[in-house]
Amino acid sequence: MEWQEISGNWVYLPRQEIVGIIHFLGGAFVATAPQVSYRSILEQLGKAGYGIIATPFLNTLDHFAIARDVLNRFETVLERLQKNNKLGKSYLPIYGVGHSMGCKLHLMIGSIYDIERAGNILISFNNYPVNKAIPFMEQLNLAPMLEVEFTPSPLETTKLIAENYCIRRNLLLKFNQDNLDQTINLNSVLSDRFPDMITMKTMTGNHLTPLNQKVKWQSSSFFTPVDAIGQWFSQEMSRNLQSLQQELIIWLNPLSAF
Repeated sequence: MEWQEISGNWVYLPRQEIVGIIHFLGGAFVATAPQVSYRSILEQLGKAGYGIIATPFLNTLDHFAIARDVLNRFETVLERLQKNNKLGKSYLPIYGVGHSMGCKLHLMIGSIYDIERAGNILISFNNYPVNKAIPFMEQLNLAPMLEVEFTPSPLETTKLIAENYCIRRNLLLKFNQDNLDQTINLNSVLSDRFPDMITMKTMTGNHLTPLNQKVKWQSSSFFTPVDAIGQWFSQEMSRNLQSLQQELIIWLNPLSAF
């Protein structure tokens, strides 16, 4: 399996029978190359039988335009893959998976457009205003002077989701060391809309855990305390990433737990 760039998306198709399609959207500042930033977690989902379509994007203030663009590119590549018989079946369940800002985009897509999704997985959701989402804006206090804000604003986004979000089955994941996360607020909004269809879990890790790669610490000729720390850190990152991958796969296919 190799990554392919098709119609402005990065596509990863498993060699075995494809059981579903995942549309992946990453975080604001790492979404330009999801096939690199999120390689480990996406390839594990591919090996579990899911066709991965990761749509890169550049963050701007107009999140309406970004949501429309990433959906258009996803639907274009999906139609192309189906036309060329690359998916093996005429119908496959589609799941949205988002990290950080990618969650907001999936939520907006599911609130504005008439789409079919078997479910969404929303990891480390946040919905901050400009002055908190872009660090230097808060430090320099530029946002009030420039009078800039995302569209929709955080309040408008919450209202849009509360009134229009149409994807019933959702997995919300947060990490115990993530001070950027607003998943608890999202859980309240979605649980009011779809009682008993929302699952929220807290996992070990931080906001960057989905970006971790499986790395093996190379010790020097003589084992030193630095090597011990390096091995421990590598093992902890790998363990958190593996737990996340397993959680996603089990939610997508509960029978895989048996």
